[in-house]
Amino acid sequence: MAAVKANNNKDTYKATAVSLIIIGLLFLIDKLIHFASIGLPWVMHKDNLLLYTSICFLIFKRDKSVGFVLLALWLVMNIGLVMSWLGTLSGYLLPLALLLIGGVLLLIAKR
Repeated sequence: MAAVKANNNKDTYKATAVSLIIIGLLFLIDKLIHFASIGLPWVMHKDNLLLYTSICFLIFKRDKSVGFVLLALWLVMNIGLVMSWLGTLSGYLLPLALLLIGGVLLLIAKR
């Protein structure tokens, strides 16, 4: 148990370190180049920093729960953007996704 917890801490530190390095590099590049001047203003939106962090946690941490929670927070904060990406399908996909997630959670809870 102690070895698993120690490994979990190493994963967390690694994912956090990579997240901070990426965000720091993005801020430095933005100060030098200005993403807005090359047509990429969305790169430095505060919401997207949460997305970058969630991706780092999904890649570098064995326990994916933190990455999925951060990704879910990003999706909730940007639900309008997600709906615009989906277009007319969004009317059907959101209820279907909620049903699917609820069903999976119900199956997991019954085990």
